[in-house]
Amino acid sequence: MTYSNHYSKVVRIFFKILRGIILFLLKLFYGFRAYNPEVLKAEGPVLLMANHVSWIDWLLIGVLLDEDWKFVTSSVTANLSPLHRFIMINRRTFPIDPLSPYSAKRISEYLKRGGRLVLFPEGRMSRTGNLMKLYEGAGFLLQTAKPKIIFCWIRGAERTVWAKHKGWKKLFSKITLHFEGVYSLPDIKEQSSAKIRERLTIWLYEKFVGLNFRVEMEFGASDIPDAIMQMARQRPSFLVFEDAQMNKLTYRKYLVGIQLLRKALSSMISRDDDIVGIIMPNVVATTVLIPALWRDEKIPAVLNYSSGAETMLKCAEICGIKTIITSKTFIEKIRLDIGKFTSRGLSIIYLEDIRQKISGADKTFAFIKSLFVLPELKNTKESLRNKTAVILFTSGSEGAPKGVELTHQNILANIRQLLSVVDIRDDDRLFACLPFFHSFGLTIGMFVPLVRGLYSFIYPSPLHYRLVPVVFYEKDCTIMFSTNTFLNGYLRRAHPYDFHNMRLLFAGAEKIQPSTAKDFSDKFGVRILEGYGVTECSPVLSVNTPMMNKPETAGRFLPGVEWRLEPVEGITGNNKGRLFVKGPNIMKGYINPEENSRFKALGGWYDTGDIVSVDEDGFVKIIGRVKRFAKVSGEMIALGAVEDILMSAFRDVRKNFQIAVISIPSKQKGEEIIAVTNSNQITIADVRKALLEKGFSPLAVPRNLIYMAEIPKLGSGKIDYPKLKSMLENKISTENME
Repeated sequence: MTYSNHYSKVVRIFFKILRGIILFLLKLFYGFRAYNPEVLKAEGPVLLMANHVSWIDWLLIGVLLDEDWKFVTSSVTANLSPLHRFIMINRRTFPIDPLSPYSAKRISEYLKRGGRLVLFPEGRMSRTGNLMKLYEGAGFLLQTAKPKIIFCWIRGAERTVWAKHKGWKKLFSKITLHFEGVYSLPDIKEQSSAKIRERLTIWLYEKFVGLNFRVEMEFGASDIPDAIMQMARQRPSFLVFEDAQMNKLTYRKYLVGIQLLRKALSSMISRDDDIVGIIMPNVVATTVLIPALWRDEKIPAVLNYSSGAETMLKCAEICGIKTIITSKTFIEKIRLDIGKFTSRGLSIIYLEDIRQKISGADKTFAFIKSLFVLPELKNTKESLRNKTAVILFTSGSEGAPKGVELTHQNILANIRQLLSVVDIRDDDRLFACLPFFHSFGLTIGMFVPLVRGLYSFIYPSPLHYRLVPVVFYEKDCTIMFSTNTFLNGYLRRAHPYDFHNMRLLFAGAEKIQPSTAKDFSDKFGVRILEGYGVTECSPVLSVNTPMMNKPETAGRFLPGVEWRLEPVEGITGNNKGRLFVKGPNIMKGYINPEENSRFKALGGWYDTGDIVSVDEDGFVKIIGRVKRFAKVSGEMIALGAVEDILMSAFRDVRKNFQIAVISIPSKQKGEEIIAVTNSNQITIADVRKALLEKGFSPLAVPRNLIYMAEIPKLGSGKIDYPKLKSMLENKISTENME
């Protein structure tokens, strides 16, 4: 044996021993474990791509790799210090100059020769702990070298002291690696080289966020209480909720409050009451009440107080509710006739009476005890994964409300879907003003902060157009979820500086008008990110993000959402149709027996009732509701599209201009279209001109334009079409009789 061979053998033995020692230390201090590492045996050319969250990512992956694997590193960064140079330039690395146009070509050539490389396609360490943008150089490598692909998701390292983001960290955090592959490249139709690189980069991004979501679903907490407890143990003193009455809850106070409230409630609610109704505003007490009912093995049904007493009573009847929890102060404020509930045999429990059962000594003792051991949120270690977490009711924008059962998995899945594509930071501050009876308000305003560890300021109403911007400003908030209607209200009343701190503004529930998006950008310098969802889907299905955004669309489907389009009569064109979706965020079912039977018959698919188009880049555009189409003389007319054009054309006639377009039966044409507006300054001739100029068929022009000072609305801000239609039909019927 020559000296060089002997030396190489000694070096290999040394590094094998060193790798064993490092692996032992990683397991000892970080509980390190790798899942599916056998894919690393794939022969070259192969490219291993991983998210980049800490200084030790290379070490975590490197201890699992054979000797021929090399890490792509930056020769520029290597010159920062002797330590950088030692780590980044050696026989296990492939140094490149990231600013050189020839670097990607060198990597491509190495791969073509059968090389095996590790690449962090973000090009830099994450500053949020989330996946950041992927450089198109990665797409170029795929396009030119056509290697096999292995994906790796590094979980937990973002919370170690080795991470670079400015959020909270701990000395030792459990770290796991999750490998997935081996993938071949997708078949992309003939396009320009630039477009192919773009599509391949998007493909990489989708694979990463999909892997992130699947890992969290498999290895994260299985229900909401466990997810909350995981965060509470990490940050017991973190202020998670604050409301307009300046009530503040850290995780510790939150858990103590649940424990005390549950104890007081248990003697006031019958054991037979499986479902308990809630009529409560957006206050911190509501955030405590829901998990307190879980603790007592009850299902909270959140009633929409804006719908009126009769609708709430109908909802209570559907669910078999016998007991309702509310607040004396609140029902007086909204002038709710509680006698209508008691006369139907419903038992009313007031929050004020519950509080009287909790003594100061109880509070003090429970809080002191929590300094040593945090109260648990569950009676058992059994997972609540598939159990109903909450019952919400559809808005009733097109008919009678339906009771929707959302499980812990449904809501938790939707939270993780959102967090996999939205780069929320530890220092973000959420402004939660959408009501908790609204699915967006409940999931985003209450559960996202608890699961993510995010400050949330809870405000009682989105309708306070002057106060909402002021409070947002005063509380230094950075994130808001809203609707087109409410955003237009803020546009009229807010100071240009009120939203200067806003980092993310998401809007859903109704279509965002282009004029609203433009005016918000012009006045506040804020981009509205439109999303799409329904109560039955917990609720979000698609969303635009800072990374993937296309104006006048509802964004791309979230990871884990399967979708298909079915043809609709009168709707032509590629990738257009009635949307059906499937996934872990889809509801358990309806409380209403008939509706539930129809849902179950679809085998896990949910019929959204929306007609959409999906473009070649995966962005969803809502064309309209199936029930919001009119068939006039055999032609299908999208009432929503007519409405959008008229809103855009006449929005300047008054500050709070509104127009609603509906259809009513017609003996001559099957259906006829009617427009209703709150402005008496426009005429039917103006309406006709606006539509014909935009290329609409004369059949789409409303037969009549009716003035109505107040167009009926739902609590979400959307137009109450059933009520409006009923009012008009009664009006027309009365006029005909006269």
